[in-house]
Amino acid sequence: MIAGYVDSYALLKFGVYVSFMTGNTTSAGAFAGQHNLREAGHSLLPIPCFVLGILLGTLLARNGGRREHGLARVSALVAAMLGIATVAAYFAWPEWLGVVVLSVAMGLMNTSIVRVGAQAVSLGFMTGDLNSMAQHLALGMERAPVPEALGNWDTHWWRAGLLAGLWTTFLCGAVLGAVLALRYAYWTLLVAAGMLLILSAAERWSAAASAADFDT
Repeated sequence: MIAGYVDSYALLKFGVYVSFMTGNTTSAGAFAGQHNLREAGHSLLPIPCFVLGILLGTLLARNGGRREHGLARVSALVAAMLGIATVAAYFAWPEWLGVVVLSVAMGLMNTSIVRVGAQAVSLGFMTGDLNSMAQHLALGMERAPVPEALGNWDTHWWRAGLLAGLWTTFLCGAVLGAVLALRYAYWTLLVAAGMLLILSAAERWSAAASAADFDT
């Protein structure tokens, strides 16, 4: 939901995506084909920033110690970057700065949750999720065995439902981001930042509670 929310805000404010790099690549190619190199460069700008965010998120995940610390840390870091983007918008700093900050933030967030059970998921790449969902629907119709099933509940239908849920919440986030962006302008990002801070705090509390139960 947050990925769709921020992507919708960026599209309305900057005319580019900060989570959907296929769209930016298509736009850049279309503008370049029309000899509009300025707009082509603007569309290309988020791509290396998004890749940088994934690189940083992967390094944090590998060197950040326990898994629960990794998710909480990335959530808090992305929230801070959304705060920076809000400040940049409030003081009317150059638009390219907002694009850079938000693209790195979405790249980071895309590394926070990569699997649910045994199912690979993407928080910002809905094409891949929809592709996997359709495959699970087809395999479910054929009653094919589920690879790496975690239990009787882990069926192709369950995995298809999970992926459909991700797409639905991404769409809802995009709708909400557009509605609030039209009403609250640069303050819009603070809603997403607050949600991420709550997620970070909840993850740390859950980890602490689990550790206490284990010690007991």
